[in-house]
Amino acid sequence: MQTEKKPIYKTLLFWEIVVGAAVVLGIVIAMVVALSTPLPNTQPTDATEASEATDPTGATEATEESILPTNPIGLGDFKMEGDYLSCTVTPSVLGIDVSFWQGYINWEKVKQAGVEFAIIRLGGRGWEQGELITDDYAQTNYRNATEAGIKVGAYFFSQAINVEEAVEEAQFVLDMIRGWDVQMPIVFDWEFVNGGARTAKVDARTLTDCTKAFCQTIEAAGYEAMIYFNADQSKNRVYLEELADYKFWLAMYDTVLNYPYKVDMWQYTDAGAVPGISGNVDINLYFPWEEE
Repeated sequence: MQTEKKPIYKTLLFWEIVVGAAVVLGIVIAMVVALSTPLPNTQPTDATEASEATDPTGATEATEESILPTNPIGLGDFKMEGDYLSCTVTPSVLGIDVSFWQGYINWEKVKQAGVEFAIIRLGGRGWEQGELITDDYAQTNYRNATEAGIKVGAYFFSQAINVEEAVEEAQFVLDMIRGWDVQMPIVFDWEFVNGGARTAKVDARTLTDCTKAFCQTIEAAGYEAMIYFNADQSKNRVYLEELADYKFWLAMYDTVLNYPYKVDMWQYTDAGAVPGISGNVDINLYFPWEEE
């Protein structure tokens, strides 16, 4: 059977349609590729820059300078003596810090266990409303500890957001310890609580100024001031070099003092066990550098 021949003009029309469709398809593909390619310089390329832009504390401004004395104690310079850590290369004194959380303490048993000093919590400032709070056990702990022959210092849990509040806290402390026989430092203990606290956006400049104001007020009254911090806070939340005139108390829970700078006291555990105290208690080593 013979097929019918197609006219030439119909054949040309067919190929024109095919070529036109191919051109249109190519244009569409090119547009899709172009739209899927990210535009240049629309996002930060430096992750540090991006995080600094959103950091509410301003702590990235804080630095540590070489004027700070280096830590003279090596990682292998500690050993356990019974239940407690001691330093093998320089004198160290065993002590604890306590608050209402420990409840009633049998200080005679604490003394017999080898504890030589106690840093007693006097009170704190609320991190939500900012009210000043007295520790209900402060006076009892002072009286019973000194009667047992234990040297006493004190600390205040600060949540100051400006210099005026820091001075108010220092005056609160001075009123609390009137008549006390204080043989250990008075400590400024400012800690970051959480993102919802009134202190959440306190920056390094403000916290450094608050720390100075508290310590200056304490020392003007004739007492020795000390600053409590952990490694992160000392690096990121204060200008530590500006606080070098005061004693340092480091919280670092370990059996080695892995910290670059010289400290005067080391809180090496928050889960210590001491006879006379129910539950856990913070244990510290004090280094009396000035007595060497």
